[in-house]
Amino acid sequence: MHIAIFTNNYLPNPFGVSGSIESFRRGLEKKGHTVFIFAPKFKGFLDENPNVYRYPAVDLKFRGIRFPIVIPYSLKLAKILNKLEIEVIHAQHPNLLGWEARRWAKKKNVPLVFTWHTLYDQYTHFFPLVPSKLAAWWIIRDARKYANMAEQVIVPTNSVREIIKKWGVTNQNIEVIPTGVEENQLAHPARGAIRKKYAIQDDEILLVVVTRLTKEKNLEFLFEAVAKVLQENKKVKFLIGGDGDLSKKLKRLAVEKKVSGQVIFTGFIVAEVKKDYYAAGDIFVFASKSETQGMIISEAMYLGLPVVAVDAPGVRDLVINQITGLLVKEKQAEFIKAVALLVEDGALRKKFAENAKQVARQEYTCELSSQKLLAVYEKAILARQPKSV
Repeated sequence: MHIAIFTNNYLPNPFGVSGSIESFRRGLEKKGHTVFIFAPKFKGFLDENPNVYRYPAVDLKFRGIRFPIVIPYSLKLAKILNKLEIEVIHAQHPNLLGWEARRWAKKKNVPLVFTWHTLYDQYTHFFPLVPSKLAAWWIIRDARKYANMAEQVIVPTNSVREIIKKWGVTNQNIEVIPTGVEENQLAHPARGAIRKKYAIQDDEILLVVVTRLTKEKNLEFLFEAVAKVLQENKKVKFLIGGDGDLSKKLKRLAVEKKVSGQVIFTGFIVAEVKKDYYAAGDIFVFASKSETQGMIISEAMYLGLPVVAVDAPGVRDLVINQITGLLVKEKQAEFIKAVALLVEDGALRKKFAENAKQVARQEYTCELSSQKLLAVYEKAILARQPKSV
């Protein structure tokens, strides 16, 4: 099968959409299929993959994050697209290159598949000149319209399916397919190397979060709660992996709370060594309410970390409360109590860790997810074929 993926966000940006595309691309190619990627140009980055095609883009940086804004028009790529054999087009966004995806699906008479990646109402702070309610209404309206025009809609979790239905998506062809963990990328983690690097002793408990340090990740709530745990137990440390515009504020908080000696800021972690940072930890802590899945959670679980998280869409689909971790309300006292329980109860922590590893390896692998996606493509193609009399 020949598949064209259109995305406004791609490598080298390390965010969820990029990771999802790469996981599925590798999974599909491993099964013998051809995947073409159409994405914004990222200045200074050269693709090793010959099947990646770049549209012109304006190189912008916002809140500490470099994010090229695509110009969805290219005569050069139009010529290439005209010649390519494509059987299905998969859009990752409803606008910009989403428009191109829809146009080329119609022109080539192939099915359009759309993945709803984002809870758009949680990201309105990225549009500071537009009132948040207006920004949310506008993008949700466009995404809803786009989803209703697609042959197939994919969502990462059941939570998201219910949310977009409430937002007015009436398309009956909605499939839940989480992004799978790429097992080879998480093989042979070096737990000891990271603990040695940051002088974490064998008898110390390491709390870990690996995420973008931006508002929608609810990091200030997370830090305030974890700081209380650190203040009560000097044998606990907190590793924060990632970068973003909240980095300076979190570092100031660490000083104000008098826990800076127990908090480790790693900065951005490249994909190749992320597994080592997960493995170095003992508990994964997370407070984001903006996830449609939270790939970092399935990765952490795969490497045997129990999870303490705020009970929110996406997250609750991955973390099984009292089985692979603890889900709590967004209340500081509840979060502190849950973290402290796993810090103090080594047997429970170990039990949750083993359960998390088992669940992730049974339900959230690239192999399984790619097979599900392929079935959706085949269904969409079959639905367009003339019915025999």
